[in-house]
Amino acid sequence: MLQHTMTKRKTLIIACFGIALGLCIGTVLKNYRALEIVKRCSMRPTNLKSPNEIIGLNDEDTIQNSQRNLVFVGVMTAKNFIEGRARAVYDTWGKEVPGRIAFFSSEGSYSDELPVVGLKNVDDRYPPQKKSFMMLYYMFEHYIDRFEWFIRADDDVYMEPDKLERFLRSIDSSKPQFIGQAGKGNSEEFGLLSLEFDENFCMGGPGVILSSETLRRVAPHIPTCLKNLYSTHEDVEVGRCVQKFAGIPCTWNYEMQYILRHNSSGRNAYTGKLKRKEIHNAITLHPIKQAPLMYRLHSYIQGLKAEELRQESLLLHRDIKRMAKYLDVPDDSTYMLPSVSPGAIPEKDTGKRHFEDHNILGISPELNKFVPASTADLLDWSFIARSLYSAGSANPKQKIDSAMREGLEDVITEVMENINYYSRQRGRVIEFRELLYGYHRLDALHGQDLILDLLLIYKKYRGKKMTVPVRRHLYVQRAFTGIFVKELDEDFYNVTLQQSLFGSLLHNSMARLSSHFTMASNLLAPPPDTIVFVLPIAGRLATFQRFLSIYERVCIVAAQHCDLLVVIFGQPDELIDHLQQLNELRSRHIYQQINYIQRSGPFSRGVALDIAARSSYIRQQDIILFIDVDMVFNVETLQRVRMHTQRGRQVYLPIVFSQYDPKRRNGASASEQVPIDDENGYFRQFGFGICAIYKSDILDDDINGFDKDITGWGLEDVKFLEKIVRVGTRQHGFLSNTAEVPLDYNEAAEQWRRLSVFRAPDPTLVHIYHDISCDVQLDPPQYNMCLGTKANSLGSTRLMEELFFNNRQNIDFITEFNRQKHQSR
Repeated sequence: MLQHTMTKRKTLIIACFGIALGLCIGTVLKNYRALEIVKRCSMRPTNLKSPNEIIGLNDEDTIQNSQRNLVFVGVMTAKNFIEGRARAVYDTWGKEVPGRIAFFSSEGSYSDELPVVGLKNVDDRYPPQKKSFMMLYYMFEHYIDRFEWFIRADDDVYMEPDKLERFLRSIDSSKPQFIGQAGKGNSEEFGLLSLEFDENFCMGGPGVILSSETLRRVAPHIPTCLKNLYSTHEDVEVGRCVQKFAGIPCTWNYEMQYILRHNSSGRNAYTGKLKRKEIHNAITLHPIKQAPLMYRLHSYIQGLKAEELRQESLLLHRDIKRMAKYLDVPDDSTYMLPSVSPGAIPEKDTGKRHFEDHNILGISPELNKFVPASTADLLDWSFIARSLYSAGSANPKQKIDSAMREGLEDVITEVMENINYYSRQRGRVIEFRELLYGYHRLDALHGQDLILDLLLIYKKYRGKKMTVPVRRHLYVQRAFTGIFVKELDEDFYNVTLQQSLFGSLLHNSMARLSSHFTMASNLLAPPPDTIVFVLPIAGRLATFQRFLSIYERVCIVAAQHCDLLVVIFGQPDELIDHLQQLNELRSRHIYQQINYIQRSGPFSRGVALDIAARSSYIRQQDIILFIDVDMVFNVETLQRVRMHTQRGRQVYLPIVFSQYDPKRRNGASASEQVPIDDENGYFRQFGFGICAIYKSDILDDDINGFDKDITGWGLEDVKFLEKIVRVGTRQHGFLSNTAEVPLDYNEAAEQWRRLSVFRAPDPTLVHIYHDISCDVQLDPPQYNMCLGTKANSLGSTRLMEELFFNNRQNIDFITEFNRQKHQSR
């Protein structure tokens, strides 16, 4: 009994001790967890930076001793938009502000890289009335004596800092100023904003500018304004507060709608063409709802600034040239080249034309800058009407391309702006109506010369009003500026190509070693994507043998990770020699993928390519290279294919060099060794038959292979290109670096294929000449294309001209034709 009592007492003591020990351990762990949380929270330097440190303002910087204390820009944003819109603002125009910028968000907002201020007791709810007023109060409390101007802006506005600085320095900041685009509300809000008939407000979207005196008068009364809100619009309430306590309304100025520009298109604003007057003239542009659009707009504005700087440099060259004439400084004097070191000019060079030579860049605009040494140096003029007529082209009549059309529009727009610069003072305006005709030529040394015949409308609205159509000739020279050289250590393209070649060779060497030794898998670089050659053919045995020989030398012997798939058309007895050539190639390289598909029907390139693309011989991750049997290629061709073909992104359609008929030129036969020049061939701008694309892309639902209804020669490549272009112009845009779209939208958008077409001349891809026979049974579009290709392949324009005039019968025919034509008039 005693022993049993002692056992129970011992058990009870051990249990109490265990409970106490557990409580102690739990308390320690709980306190340790709390300490860790406190430690992590204390690592955030939200409260460690002073207001001046947040915006990078030195304590000694004042309005009197610093040019960067002109304006403080406060941008209202939200915690969810800091890494999207706010970052886009800071990366573009925010860093160029002639002052400082800060982003105001809700309490607890923070960024390591952006000057973010988390306003105390403020959240991100909309409308942001409290946020707007507390931002103004924060400006007053910390920076009222440090800046002349204060701007309230949204995170979807774009500002041009240079224009902003010129504008603000032209206004007295010591007086109360409240500048913005004046508004009284839309028709639906009329009478609901509690505004008197003579009251207005500055619209918040495009930005509101306050002088330091205005903010000094208003800020102490902000608590009163917050307690007496009459509407849900924060810009209306700010305007009411300024009107009441500063005694000034928003600027009643008609031009402010163009200076501080608001586009009413909403999310579609500034998504289209940027070359517009409103963008060129505005200081602020609103709204830019997507971060990529902010970067796009900034890039365009920077391009305009670069154009202005180049024009200024050109005017300086002309001033130097003019002053040198007045000072009797010789043209060849080294004083005319202050930016060029003496060693940069060769001692034996007696010429006067050097880099940054004022004797070239300083010549005043005129159409006689270029002086030809002989008739052979004369520059040809091209005629501009509804089409472009040029003597230097194989096809004299051409469509005016987009670059030429855009250049003409730029010239006419700039000239009309200069003409109408003083239209308000003169009481008249001249409007452009139509370009009737014109001429243009390009001087590689001086620039582009233009002679344009314009139809204008003269409108006089002061005094005796009139509207009169007038025609005027416009003589323009778009002068070239100096040469700007950016030196790189090595040529980017060649380095990339060499690295690609080296990587391929290294992988092949490591793969061969691994066949004899056991090697770690991480030592082997991932192999390049396999290129599958798809070759449709019918007959033409000798040409087929040449193709297989080139393929063996370039792809197999050089180990370039390529497969071959041949689609052969013909009856079994007609394909014996073709299959023998393929089997012999297989027997020499038993580990290579050399496959073929037989078809007994009539030849159709579209059917052949579609069957090959869908076959099991090609994997989803392989690059398909559709090629013709007449093509000659090398290793560099394959590197270009891999470089320019991107899965889900880009299709490569090289512009191949097509040989002219050598018999018409020198009586020789077609050869692989022919110089790449204008006399031996031409680059086929309108040929799309050679194409590189991933199998996963060609089987996209919107592409779905080739058109199999086309038989015979041509047209299947044009139809295929149209499908790719449709996929590339999908309207579903992936909005990167934006916070205003849901996450699942971005994840889904990443899966969409947006195929772009990359085209470039490839001198390593040569089409060997062969006689072309156009079947009259072809459909009219195919037959015309065949005849066009046949005509283009006969010879160069110079050779055709020479052959024509060497035949006396042709001369007699033209003479008689012109005589009869003249008599019939």
